[in-house]
Amino acid sequence: MSTKWIQELFGTSKPIIAMCHLQAMPGDPYYDPQRGMDYVIEAARHDLRGLQEGGVDAVMFSNEFSLPYLTHVKPVTTAAMARVIGELKSEIQVPYGVNVLWDPMASIDLAAATGASFIREIISGVYASDFGLWDTDTGTTVRHKQEVCRKDLKLFFNIVPEAAKYLGGRGITEIAKTTVFNHRPDALCVSGLTAGAETDSQTLCQVKQVVPDTAVFCNTGCRLENVERQLAYADGAVVGTTFKVDGKFENGVDTKRVRAFMDKVRSLR
Repeated sequence: MSTKWIQELFGTSKPIIAMCHLQAMPGDPYYDPQRGMDYVIEAARHDLRGLQEGGVDAVMFSNEFSLPYLTHVKPVTTAAMARVIGELKSEIQVPYGVNVLWDPMASIDLAAATGASFIREIISGVYASDFGLWDTDTGTTVRHKQEVCRKDLKLFFNIVPEAAKYLGGRGITEIAKTTVFNHRPDALCVSGLTAGAETDSQTLCQVKQVVPDTAVFCNTGCRLENVERQLAYADGAVVGTTFKVDGKFENGVDTKRVRAFMDKVRSLR
């Protein structure tokens, strides 16, 4: 594999992919039927505008507030996400991806419907997680790209899932090497324990060293005070919580925090 596609897709090295976290939607335990989908759309519009005004390189739409997550998502979730992205499509000014937590087949379907350029998912491995036993079927998932005519879709493999542990006792570098050999991911994502939790920089370094020709992204916990250290090893970062008001997961996007972070990133490139 090669990392050349990063520059081609994002127009820069070390891209920052900002999360646009969607509020709970129909079928989710915390969906607010009084506010309805109009609220979900407007909240997403507010965050998208803040992220773009702050200068991020890309955005990724995810159903972050569909807690607790499913590993086989109901069709209503994918449909609701497609509506949100469809409503915002004319306002999206940067490359964008999607993440239907935690269902790679649904993510590919959503990408096919909305024109997204990439997905991030748990695509390989077997895990013990807060969501139960978490199994995957990589061969079927990758073939599904062909079935929906999205051979060009970039796949970001999260090899350290949040709130989960790989079964079998294998180390992260071994997982990285065999994942690249067997599945040929476009990128590997290395995470902390939960959304917003700092990714260990030494783990990033170790993963990049064993798969130097594959893109490696810092997936959680990248903040103003650690971004220089994280990007010293990673080929880019996925950033969500740090862009929010007071740096809290539950809040909306704070454009000033986004701008300060992106100013720092540009100074490092």
